[in-house]
Amino acid sequence: MRKLKGLILSVSLLMALFVLSGCELIIFDSAGPQAQILTDLINWSLVWIGIIFVVVLALFITFVWKYRARPDNKDYMPPQEEGNKVIEIIWTLIPIIIVVILLVPTVKSLYALEEVPAEYADEEPLVIHVTSADWKWIFSYPEENIETINYVTIPTNRPVIFKLTSAGTMQSFWIPQLAGQKYTMANMETELPIVAEREGEFFGRNTSFNGEGYREMEFSVEAVSQEDFEKWVAEVHEYADELTEEEYYEKLQPSHLGRETYVGTHLQWINHADHGGNANEKILNPEAYRGHGYPGKIFHDPENAGQQHDGGDHSGH
Repeated sequence: MRKLKGLILSVSLLMALFVLSGCELIIFDSAGPQAQILTDLINWSLVWIGIIFVVVLALFITFVWKYRARPDNKDYMPPQEEGNKVIEIIWTLIPIIIVVILLVPTVKSLYALEEVPAEYADEEPLVIHVTSADWKWIFSYPEENIETINYVTIPTNRPVIFKLTSAGTMQSFWIPQLAGQKYTMANMETELPIVAEREGEFFGRNTSFNGEGYREMEFSVEAVSQEDFEKWVAEVHEYADELTEEEYYEKLQPSHLGRETYVGTHLQWINHADHGGNANEKILNPEAYRGHGYPGKIFHDPENAGQQHDGGDHSGH
């Protein structure tokens, strides 16, 4: 009996810790419709997990107590059972029903997350190209002709479409309060639509391990009013430095950078999502690769673009 009470107490403490810690998780503080979809899905799953846990725990306690060894039943031998089709059908159907209950809203949510929310479908989206590099995030505004590093400014109540790619290894783009995570991969492009429905600064990071510096590979999303966004664009063009091609290639080296802002984007020289175009003009130094375990210094060499070097053909990054 003491062991049973100890088990119940331990389980209760674990549940209490889970609930208390969950209150601090930013994934439950959604600031946009996509994040709210995920929050609702998590809550729906937690409800059913809680129901299953309570039922299993109740059955466990009932059976342990009812069929415990006692002096009055020490010689009891249960009758031989040949099987019960009704019970067997029930315990087969219950898991199927649980899977369907969790699967249907999950599939619906996945499809919904790929589209601009219906209430914003008629508005002109802001397109931002996102390029991941070890260990930094590069944001390019092609229409505004602006490029930022490790932070992105977006207007509230307007759809934003992130076009995701990578300048090297595969990484994962995640803004918990605005959207789910999506991978960035070299030579291909994925899209992530979001809408921020309130102003504020939101945390974002890489969640895919890609080397010793991945832990600090974070960025911030600054959601401001449309008026303040336009003011920010004007200020950047007035005060920020011009982005040069040589400077951009230097930024791609494995390093940690602070928040940086430039006029111009790297899209005029290279598109890391391109399968066979100008992305292949970037050649990776094989000597640096062998010496440091990373496809080292990236340099621009249009005359030798696409050629193979010792250590393999690393073009296309």
